[in-house]
Amino acid sequence: MQSNSTPQARAGKPAKPYAEYPLTPHPSGRWCKKIRGQLHYFGTWDDPDGALQKYLDQKDALHAGRKPRLDGDALTVKELVNAFLNAKAASRDAGEIAARTWDDYKAACDILVDNFGKRRLVADIGPDDFATLRKKLAKKWGPRTLANVITRIRVAFKYASDNGMIDRPTIYGSSFKRPSKKTLRIDRAKKGPKLFTREEILAMLNATSGQLHAMILLGINAGMGNADCGTLPMSALDLDAGMIDYPRPKTGIPRRAALWPETVQAIRAAFAERPQPKNPEHAGLVFITKYGNPWAKLSSDNTLAKEVGKLLRQLKINGRVGLGFYTLRHVFRTVADEAKDQPATDYAMGHEGPHMSVVYRETISNKRLQDVAEHVRQWLWPDVTTKQDATKNC
Repeated sequence: MQSNSTPQARAGKPAKPYAEYPLTPHPSGRWCKKIRGQLHYFGTWDDPDGALQKYLDQKDALHAGRKPRLDGDALTVKELVNAFLNAKAASRDAGEIAARTWDDYKAACDILVDNFGKRRLVADIGPDDFATLRKKLAKKWGPRTLANVITRIRVAFKYASDNGMIDRPTIYGSSFKRPSKKTLRIDRAKKGPKLFTREEILAMLNATSGQLHAMILLGINAGMGNADCGTLPMSALDLDAGMIDYPRPKTGIPRRAALWPETVQAIRAAFAERPQPKNPEHAGLVFITKYGNPWAKLSSDNTLAKEVGKLLRQLKINGRVGLGFYTLRHVFRTVADEAKDQPATDYAMGHEGPHMSVVYRETISNKRLQDVAEHVRQWLWPDVTTKQDATKNC
């Protein structure tokens, strides 16, 4: 196409190759364009076609305010997962996510590397690849695990998009999605309730002593989970009043619960025999392992879960899928709901309900929390009618 004769050309600058050419010659000898108030350069005057191609490759990122990737610098799967896991590790170290959560993200990223290859360009992964991956994962896991893994993989790709590592959101296609709510409900129904019976909990208490005995009591008395017990400080306990005030480490939501006399006595006994912690910063923890370490670790290798697993195998009550220490929290909630004071039960559990009353309710009286705790206590020990009988059941 014939070049236009312009004042620029007469001043030594080349004319645009054609009228619609989107770039402008710059005195530095390069083709340029002002985007979002800033000049960007795309090649020398003697190669207008190359400059145009570079502009076309980068324009979407530049007009969106993102830094374009350079030639030969296309994002690989390895680069994506490394950046994502480093960001999540920083969140873990800051206490914003649990160590177990990071481990789960790491496992999901390992799946990406194993299936796509670490040198695979992210831009080359499309709906067919995701459909094949989902089919493979569905053969390995049930609906619940499959749903969680798909969610974590999507979070990794969203991180890349949100941080300008890729120029467009990932296109997963119609297949790479979580199983439906109906499928998840059916799967959960097949497995049965994730609960211990009253007799199983009594067997666990009768077979234990010391710290494990006290933590099992905290699980069924106050819905305490693994991390709750592993990080529980003495400052959260008022044993004389029989109360615990400890925001959940997992969410930071306020939580207060009433303690049974049995639980208070077990905590006192366990603390009296507690080993000395190796690290002085753990001196305020209620529970310390025989090795001098906290029961809660910065990994998914959970000491309390392992000990309870051994106990369940020993008592031959581990036949159902998903039973463990955290099941005590399920039992507490299920039985406590029969006390018909949902706000008090929510407060003891550290749950925030969706109702607007949560915004306006500042606290729950100790009496209501004690009533909920006593309801669960009498479910476990029907013959106990007053707190004065407590020592008979320790």
